[in-house]
Amino acid sequence: MLTTEEVKHIALLARIGLSDTETGKYRKELSSVLDFFHELEELDLSGEREGIDMPVKENDTREDRVHGSGPVSREAILQNVPSRKDGFVKVKSVFSL
Repeated sequence: MLTTEEVKHIALLARIGLSDTETGKYRKELSSVLDFFHELEELDLSGEREGIDMPVKENDTREDRVHGSGPVSREAILQNVPSRKDGFVKVKSVFSL
């Protein structure tokens, strides 16, 4: 089972605040999800063909096209962001080096 500290760290990376009650709830829920993945890892798939029934697509690309934002200008959109720098949206870093 995940520790409380691990759940708080995941919440920090996801930028969500959790109360102590929520931390306990998500500790159980996230642990059950991870336990399910551990069960999947234990399956013996040695007799299965890899990629069975998977459609094969090649060169499925589209041409890049620039679409305008209609009557709303880029500047009007940027006026709604909390912080910007050099014409870009400025956000807090997720990982600290």
